Amino acid sequence: MFTGLIEELGSVLSLAANQRGPRLQIAAPRLAEKIQIGDSVAVNGCCLTVAARQGDQLAFDLLEETIARTNLKTLRRDDRVNLERALAADGRLDGHFVQGHVDCAARILALEESGADWRLEVELPAEFAHYVACKGSIALNGISLTVAEVSPQSFTVWIIPHTKTETNLGTARAGDLVNLEFDLLAKYLERMLDRRIVRSE
Repeated sequence: MFTGLIEELGSVLSLAANQRGPRLQIAAPRLAEKIQIGDSVAVNGCCLTVAARQGDQLAFDLLEETIARTNLKTLRRDDRVNLERALAADGRLDGHFVQGHVDCAARILALEESGADWRLEVELPAEFAHYVACKGSIALNGISLTVAEVSPQSFTVWIIPHTKTETNLGTARAGDLVNLEFDLLAKYLERMLDRRIVRSE
């Protein structure tokens, strides 16, 4: 479980295939020394298991499902990735409950400066649109954000200067893929309502 509060911007060293499949290597100078092999780390919001650690470098083995569903497949050397360690049992929850289970990757439609802040509009795939509500929570590249506007084919969030500086939204632009994880509570509510409908029939 994660909170959607980014702890470090890591830097991609490589994404290459080995005998076990795709392996992602990143540099994380601030976090690496606090992380052990087997720990869970959210990389752009995707929960991954640390397979190897050497100095300030971390390595993760990726499943084909992860490659297919997330924007990790687009990573190139020196790209920045958002990193967050799993939430400790006695930790503070300042964002919202984020599982690290990315639902889909969607394209940025617009990223526009407005005063001191930035308006970010992202496409909303129809199959997930019912999970998004105005003022509801969403994780975007692992960042806990509040939905400001919803339209039939997109949603909008506002980015404050701190978030833009401390996450990889600082280098984002229209057309980029971002990982989306929709609110866990909405998914459970959908499941419970589905069961009630089935029973009533």
